[in-house]
Amino acid sequence: MAILGIDEITFGSADLASARRFYSDWGLRLVEEGDRRLVFETLNGARVVVADPATLALPAAIEEGPTLRQVVWGVSDAGELASLRGVLSALPGFRDEGARVHSVDPNGVAIAFQVSVKRPVEAEGVRVNTWDRRERVDVPGKVYERALPIEVGHVVFFVPDVPQCEAFYARLGFVTSDRYPGRGAFMRCAARGGHHDLFLLQTPDRKRGLNHVAFTVRDIHEVFGGGLHVSRCGWETQLGPGRHPISSAYFWYFRNPAGGLIEYYADEDELTEAWVARDFEPGPTVFAEWAIDGGIDGRTRRQKGRENDGQFLTERRH
Repeated sequence: MAILGIDEITFGSADLASARRFYSDWGLRLVEEGDRRLVFETLNGARVVVADPATLALPAAIEEGPTLRQVVWGVSDAGELASLRGVLSALPGFRDEGARVHSVDPNGVAIAFQVSVKRPVEAEGVRVNTWDRRERVDVPGKVYERALPIEVGHVVFFVPDVPQCEAFYARLGFVTSDRYPGRGAFMRCAARGGHHDLFLLQTPDRKRGLNHVAFTVRDIHEVFGGGLHVSRCGWETQLGPGRHPISSAYFWYFRNPAGGLIEYYADEDELTEAWVARDFEPGPTVFAEWAIDGGIDGRTRRQKGRENDGQFLTERRH
């Protein structure tokens, strides 16, 4: 089944004013605006919907407060949608709207599938000079004043039962890339693609909820430039910039007024059918090879709230 990635996500939040300001600062384009609903787009046409749950009928929330209510996955063509329709018809929450087919995963998250409406986009990243390859000659590296996200890259949920949720998504064609055994599963929506489109994470209290939504940008420099811009706009960093050793991606996480956290990321591993899933034990240096706690202030370019002692988050404090 050719699932191509996330086409649309819907948040339920009553604070549309903050959402409007935040997602504009984040680099998305506002394409629809009403009293009860906002719609934004990434460069490739993936949509972010923020709607007031008090006035609009939305899928049920899996936690209190503003949070993600639905994930719509795009597929390659009508034949693939028909195949998924056959699988989903036997699962809980099935609803067929023709252009979209709906279900509910074991975590209670509303999901849907449609023929993808995302469009091709040209977004060239900065070429890199390494010891063995000189790809940038007589051209300076780009400095980004802000980010313009290319797509909604992945979503991460807290789930009470990782094996149950992992089996559900495997039935739909998702492939496991890596695991925290019994604690987490990184899954990509096709055998060939980026390291993960979905991460299922089980905490000791087995809570349900949104952890974060991630947006793909061109390269590490856009992660930095985007993060500095969002910081200058007054939004709070949760962690970053930093680098994940499991997916190899560079990241910067902020707190999202529409719910959970939100991430810029770039340079994740590209996988094929030859990839063999690995097992990891959770730990700070497994999550982040390095990371700056509290972020970099967009004006001073120094770490927020700390003296400039040259230490990273993962270094031991004395």
